[in-house]
Amino acid sequence: MNKNIYSTDDLYRIVVKEDLSPAISKHVIRAPLIANKAKAGHFVILRAREGGERIPVTLVNWDAKKGTITLIIQSLGKSTTEINAMKAGESFMDVAGPLGTPVEIKKYGAVLGVGGGVGIAELYPIARAFKEAGNKIISILGARSKDLLILEDDMRRISDSVIVTTDDGSAGIKGLVTDAMKTLYDKGEKIDAIFSIGPIIMMKFVAETSRPHKTPTFASLNPVMLDGTGMCGGCRVEVGGKPKFACVDGPMFDAHQTNFDLLSKRTAAYREHEKLSLDEYAKTHECKIGLH
Repeated sequence: MNKNIYSTDDLYRIVVKEDLSPAISKHVIRAPLIANKAKAGHFVILRAREGGERIPVTLVNWDAKKGTITLIIQSLGKSTTEINAMKAGESFMDVAGPLGTPVEIKKYGAVLGVGGGVGIAELYPIARAFKEAGNKIISILGARSKDLLILEDDMRRISDSVIVTTDDGSAGIKGLVTDAMKTLYDKGEKIDAIFSIGPIIMMKFVAETSRPHKTPTFASLNPVMLDGTGMCGGCRVEVGGKPKFACVDGPMFDAHQTNFDLLSKRTAAYREHEKLSLDEYAKTHECKIGLH
């Protein structure tokens, strides 16, 4: 008899673990209830262990039949480094979701997806959903260097065209994603909507590049989240001069109405504390970090 996929025997167990780069890992996790309800744009909040930090991560993929979800996580601080040191067979303490408001998928015509760094992973399910809805998909993938470029082949499979940019020129075009955007506009490329996911500064300048052309532009805002329900206010952002909560109202918002400068200040508030925490963790877990 087949095992009931809703059994709790191995809930939140890592089924597949793959390192995509020295600092970016893919985790396929057994979470059947989440997989059954997931949509493009949803995220989860997970904890590696009792007392661990709650980490928000956008869903990259999900399989309702297998009861699994796929997450791609970049080691940026202590908690994400700790998570990426986990191995297949280990289990997360808990995974809550799906959370947030899914992206409204409709027929725009030509949709430009702009992904920077690990934001490419978050862009993938959204671009895929727009493709399935009958849109033309143009994707711009940006990374600092070739070794940090992820999911290029996956994005090519769902895109009508793909442009790769790297800061150092080690892959694709040397330059920024906004340079590629300007080239598309200069060539007269028809763009009906833009969806950007990546560093805050990148999304800000994507919005500024598209603003003169009046192209509807959206950005996925992923500031600090704690409870994922809007109760704590930790993910407060300003959109159109009004407060919004990224975990319940978003995370996708009108980029032309978003106060990116305020968002940058808020997300940098605990940067020094995060660095100290990571340094302390590295001192006592150097071997484990090196082998993940």
